[in-house]
Amino acid sequence: MTATAPSPRPATPRQVADAYVDALTELDPLLATALGTRPGDDRLPDTSPAGAEAEAELVRRTLAELDRVLAEDPALAEDPVERRCARLLRERLDAGLALHEAGEHLRAVSNLFSPVHAIRQVFSMMPTRDTEDWAVLGRRLARVPEAYRGYRESLAAGAGRGLLAAPRQVRTVVGQLDEWLAGPYFAGVVAGGPEELRGELDAAAAAADAAVAEVRDFLRDEYAPEAEGTPDAVGRDRYARFARSWNGADLGVGTRLEEAYAWGWAEHRRILAEQRAEAEKVLPGSTPMAAMRWLRENGEAVEGVEGIRQRLQSMMDQAMDALDGEHFDIAGPVRQVEAMIAPPGSAAAPYYTRPAQDFSRPGRTWLPTLGQERFPLWDLVSTWYHEGVPGHHLQLAQWVHVSGQLSTYQTSVGSVGANVEGWALYAERLMDELGFLQDPGARLGYLDAQQMRAVRVVVDIGMHLELPVPEGVEGSVAGHAGQPWTPELARAFFGDHCGRDEAFLDSELVRYLGMPGQAISYKLGERAWLEGREAARRARGAEFDLKAWHMAALSQGSLGLDDLAAELAQL
Repeated sequence: MTATAPSPRPATPRQVADAYVDALTELDPLLATALGTRPGDDRLPDTSPAGAEAEAELVRRTLAELDRVLAEDPALAEDPVERRCARLLRERLDAGLALHEAGEHLRAVSNLFSPVHAIRQVFSMMPTRDTEDWAVLGRRLARVPEAYRGYRESLAAGAGRGLLAAPRQVRTVVGQLDEWLAGPYFAGVVAGGPEELRGELDAAAAAADAAVAEVRDFLRDEYAPEAEGTPDAVGRDRYARFARSWNGADLGVGTRLEEAYAWGWAEHRRILAEQRAEAEKVLPGSTPMAAMRWLRENGEAVEGVEGIRQRLQSMMDQAMDALDGEHFDIAGPVRQVEAMIAPPGSAAAPYYTRPAQDFSRPGRTWLPTLGQERFPLWDLVSTWYHEGVPGHHLQLAQWVHVSGQLSTYQTSVGSVGANVEGWALYAERLMDELGFLQDPGARLGYLDAQQMRAVRVVVDIGMHLELPVPEGVEGSVAGHAGQPWTPELARAFFGDHCGRDEAFLDSELVRYLGMPGQAISYKLGERAWLEGREAARRARGAEFDLKAWHMAALSQGSLGLDDLAAELAQL
């Protein structure tokens, strides 16, 4: 038997980064499915404390390997692509390791992005083209009980160390799991499977749904009583670690968080003035909130879940056609994007999932319907510019398209929330600048989206650091200026200044409390994109070409906030 030759040691930061991705997909098969790199893989990750420690040890080895490579060839630090990759890899791995060493994986309970959600979501990414695909899905489904037991083991270990999620998060996830079980969810996943596998698929789905019930019961009956009294606010130190993870910047240094908070407040006031002017065009004499309520009840709407899915698909197709060649050069594979309906029990916010690395699975936008059958359009137009085209889809699909020129790491695993969400928010603003939001209702929806992101900066930092409510606050929070922000005050302030429905606002508040520092990444990221564009425009003067800048910016891969604006200025 011929022995397999060992892989050559990485010689560049990009090779170190991609070796890390290869090793990580071995530990985390969900990532392999997302990337589309291991077809037929039916495993699920080890969600126990041992699994998290194995990933942390991989991070430590990778950082040591990066140090070795740069020490052996210092000239690599002068190559722009290698330099960007090395900085990104080190910053991302350091940020993740800080969260691991603080034990955050032992209290990962939130209404988005927790292990229990990630395991469910992977089944929506798996192919079901033939019997073999279904067989792989069935084998993976049979592993769900083991994966969920590992998750419970991690939470129990955290509880033993006094590391607990806040009761609000626990109650929300219990409610989501109740919705999954009402389906039941996994039984629905296999309903379209082939008859020759019916027995195996049904048995695996039944066991998976039973495992969901076990997680629900554990959270409700064992974990929740222990979590009672755990505060919603995470405090400055935890917030700084989370904010670095989402933003690619150490915002805990000095007064950077307070400065971001003050800037968010100034943005809120600026956007509010614009909203008041736009509300006059929608409903003369009205306030922004009154105009948005009128649009929700009387504005253009689409009836039926399939009807809104088709409308969202049409919106993305039309935007693609209008922008290609004029403001972007869109490669053939990038033109493929699908509008989807999110499964029941999802959080309220729409979201996007990336294409596979070989485009065998296209990029997809997902709309949670929350039981609705009527869908007003005023606030969906700008949202789909954000989620689809020219937002998340154009950036993340372009990353896939250029991953061979950079590295898989820079165009997938190394994503920084502030870069990605900042681009998507920039994309909404770009469509306004280009004249795509002439309808007063759609433009008020855009301003509402901008306002929501400004309010996020204020309440996310304000709640977790318990900063004082600013002077000059209006509405139902007006009498609380100078008092520390609480979730109740934040919810009231949000309700005063966001035109979305109550269920959305409630879900958003839980999201901010359960994912500290994520909510601020949108506006801080957009600010960096705008600063980078303006700096490049000033540097190039009359030679500045917006389309060329867009394509160069979308082809440099992931960057954190500490590097983004400066790198964009050089394009």
